[in-house]
Amino acid sequence: MQYSFNLTLNNEQDTQNLAKILAQHFTTGVVYLIGDLGAGKTTLTRHYLQHLGHQGSVKSPTYTLVEPYQVQGHDIFHFDLYRLNDPYELELMGIRDYLETPNALFLFEWPSKGGDEIPAADLIIDIQKSEDELTRHATLSFQSVALLQALESQLNNA
Repeated sequence: MQYSFNLTLNNEQDTQNLAKILAQHFTTGVVYLIGDLGAGKTTLTRHYLQHLGHQGSVKSPTYTLVEPYQVQGHDIFHFDLYRLNDPYELELMGIRDYLETPNALFLFEWPSKGGDEIPAADLIIDIQKSEDELTRHATLSFQSVALLQALESQLNNA
């Protein structure tokens, strides 16, 4: 069963607040980041990684497919599958080696392009731009009602 929560991100500070709360509760597992170009997937990822403790820059892995990070002894892999022509390309690049990393966090932009080569998500974040191009509407979907309740409580008080 999947549990969902909707919220409005009025500005980048709201996105940063969401990232901070995610970093407090979700440090391992698989996250799907869904949204059109320019929706804010990489911006959310940058703030998420910074709140997990990453000190350097965070760039979109659009051309490299994956950017690995080591944060306080913790492995994080940020995938951008936008340019993928066939899910099998992930097999050729050695995705299994990444996925076998214990206790890692996997962030997938454009997960629909990964087909069966990527694992199911523990958390799905769908970000949509509003008509004003500034506000974002985000839907967070979880496999765990406990995680939903913890995040929902904090997000309502943010």
